[in-house]
Amino acid sequence: MGVNYIWDLVIKARRAGVAKRDITFQAAKVYSPYMELSQEAINAKTVEKTVEVNPFYRFDDIFRELFDVNYTDESELRHVLFDIVIHLLADIDLVQGMNKREYYIRFVLRDLEAGLFGKRTADHIRLFTQEEREIIAGNLLRLYETGEAVYLLRDTMRKIFPRSTIYANCEEKDELLLYVGQEETAAARARLELIKDIFLPVRFQTEVYWRNHFGILDVEETMQIDSMAMY
Repeated sequence: MGVNYIWDLVIKARRAGVAKRDITFQAAKVYSPYMELSQEAINAKTVEKTVEVNPFYRFDDIFRELFDVNYTDESELRHVLFDIVIHLLADIDLVQGMNKREYYIRFVLRDLEAGLFGKRTADHIRLFTQEEREIIAGNLLRLYETGEAVYLLRDTMRKIFPRSTIYANCEEKDELLLYVGQEETAAARARLELIKDIFLPVRFQTEVYWRNHFGILDVEETMQIDSMAMY
């Protein structure tokens, strides 16, 4: 999907792991009067570090005199000033589009990354994409609001590990069977441990199954020879 506004680009960059400070905005020499970003920036599949912006699409009042065609002095200063002002306008765009809950999610995410939930959590949160981090922070906020830990554990698992399933075995003991649905790797284990550290209630024990599902009677796809784990 293409982007047309500077805030679109900043969000896309964040999700791609590109810091806003690493992006340089330049006034486009050739642009469409109906678009804020240059055609290349709109259609690019990756986030470029240098982005051309049509300064007159939304900000004509700010940049009209700065980029008057009859004024050619202090070219370097004007380009640096343009980059600084566009970064500021991008920040304003992002803040205006946020509601109170999104602010809270950012605060929770900042605490996770700063180690307020433990060093292991701070280390492991870096293994998630920005979008995944926001999912975890949002569900942690919901945990504070509702206390529905098991439901939020399941919801987080399905969003981070799309093929996962959780089964409860509470007849003899408080136990959850976690089927992840992918190959076990060091990174995947660390990601799973973070989710368990945050959302797993203390009273529950867990059994984890990775690629092979444990057999369930009358569920044929779980009863395949050489593809079934033992419980």
